[in-house]
Amino acid sequence: MPSTKTQYLFFTGKGGVGKTSLSCATAVKMADEGHRVLLISTDPASNLEDVLDSPVSEKIQAVKGLDNLFALNINPEIAADEYRNRVTEPLSRILSAADIKKMKEELSGACTTEIASFDEFSRFISGENEGNQFDVIIFDTAPTGHTLRLLELPAAWAAFSEENPDGASCLGPTSALKSSQERYNKVVSTLRDADQTTFFLVARAEKSSLKEASRSSKELGELGLNNQKLHVNGVFKALDPTDDFAVKMEEMAQKQLKSIPENLKGLAMQEYPLLSYNVLGIEKLRSLLDKQLQEKIVSGKDRRILHVDGLDQLVAKLTKNKDHGLIMTMGKGGVGKTLAASALAIMIARKGFEVHLTTTDPAAHVEDFIQQLDEIPPSLTVDRIDPKLETQRYTEKILQQKGANLDDQGKMLLLEDLKSPCTEEVAVFHAFSKAIQQAKRKFVVIDTAPTGHTLLLLDTAGSYHREVMRHTGLHADKIKTPFMALKDGDLTKVILVSLPETTPMREAAALQEDLKRAGISPYAWLVNQSLSMQDSFRDPLLSSRAAAEGKVFKIISEELADRVFGIPYLPTENLLPALLDFYKENILENNL
Repeated sequence: MPSTKTQYLFFTGKGGVGKTSLSCATAVKMADEGHRVLLISTDPASNLEDVLDSPVSEKIQAVKGLDNLFALNINPEIAADEYRNRVTEPLSRILSAADIKKMKEELSGACTTEIASFDEFSRFISGENEGNQFDVIIFDTAPTGHTLRLLELPAAWAAFSEENPDGASCLGPTSALKSSQERYNKVVSTLRDADQTTFFLVARAEKSSLKEASRSSKELGELGLNNQKLHVNGVFKALDPTDDFAVKMEEMAQKQLKSIPENLKGLAMQEYPLLSYNVLGIEKLRSLLDKQLQEKIVSGKDRRILHVDGLDQLVAKLTKNKDHGLIMTMGKGGVGKTLAASALAIMIARKGFEVHLTTTDPAAHVEDFIQQLDEIPPSLTVDRIDPKLETQRYTEKILQQKGANLDDQGKMLLLEDLKSPCTEEVAVFHAFSKAIQQAKRKFVVIDTAPTGHTLLLLDTAGSYHREVMRHTGLHADKIKTPFMALKDGDLTKVILVSLPETTPMREAAALQEDLKRAGISPYAWLVNQSLSMQDSFRDPLLSSRAAAEGKVFKIISEELADRVFGIPYLPTENLLPALLDFYKENILENNL
């Protein structure tokens, strides 16, 4: 149970690890103990209302059934939209509609959304809002290090003028921020005070999730936010010790917990079990922190094996009457994009097609997967685009172009602005434009693609498309830029990867909307780690979890995707060979 010694509690971690469940369970327990608690979510995929089983809006309101608990959902998209309007409204009589549109797109990245959200909730910490009415304020999702570093620079708060670096895309005119620099400094001082604030890093007992927690811990520590604790959620323990499948799952989880990253080993760690039921409603939230209550709640669900098309069917569709094309796996971190890309590339190559597999994954996990194989098809080539190297090159170019006449503060602001995720995506896009061109004569599979915002930034605000048009002597009808190639549904197939859980599904849906804004519609959804596609276990906890996946698949197939494919959960560390064997030997391969 998290300590009640600090007034402000932040829960941070990747999507789907259980931030909302743990933050809500903590809020319920503290309210039960007599504390007056405010729970605030800034998660763009927030399901706070579902978890609390109570109405939640952008205004503070009491949670149904609890006298001391109140909740608020800051919608980051609305906050960012209001911020963009405040920035552009004073200029609407001066600039053209096209220029206003360009400005808004420059302010549509993840950085702007985070800063707008932070601007909203900072008032609850500064004491200038209703925050002083509560004993404890719990935040579901913490601000990123980039947001905090950027707002820490005095130059970021300067009046918007020619002195500011041209094209700084995160802040824009700072007069549009509701917060003052004085208020911000007070907030950051509070966040750094271990007597007032605690950061809970939420992870799963999985390598990618723990790696993300390690990165977050390091980034927070570099900012002086050192009062951290580690929560490992969803730790599986087999209920049926004779079930080999379940025992393997438990062994994998324990192995990961014993080999957590070094910088996490010094943190106080708390484990929470994988439950047989979804944690929705006050009673089940209480049970998350109470083992006796867990034993009283019985889900009683029988599962049925879901007959979902697998990777083999996806490969058949992608290669039907075609010997080339661009395939891009997209999705949030930790959902299995790299596994999906590697498996698709191998399976297409095994059909005799020429395939090039490339990745922008900074950890180069593609190579790890490929090295698991005893034999690599001769028609497959593999390389990687180093995001750090490409970003460094791009950053140096921009600093030379735009930083020459800036003072030290201006250069620091420009440099911090260039540390945003958008910069990396733009830099990497230029690098894999070459790979896109290869897709006209062979299959090219790219692991990790740019977001819709990045593509619009390049096309509308940017420039890559217009640069080509400006410098070529060819007629526009004869030119096909990389951005145009991505919009070509016949050439390019975007595969959206998710997990069979509510939060990852919502995050993937948000990404899909972002892409559609740029004129790109995903070809299919691929749902990874599906227990409901497996029939090789009988453990009651796993059976109950598998049954719960049915609702997620139903929403995806009926509301979100034209085509849905699945990857079964496999209890092994050598995932790629196991997955390829699954489709070689399993009856599901030809009998879905």
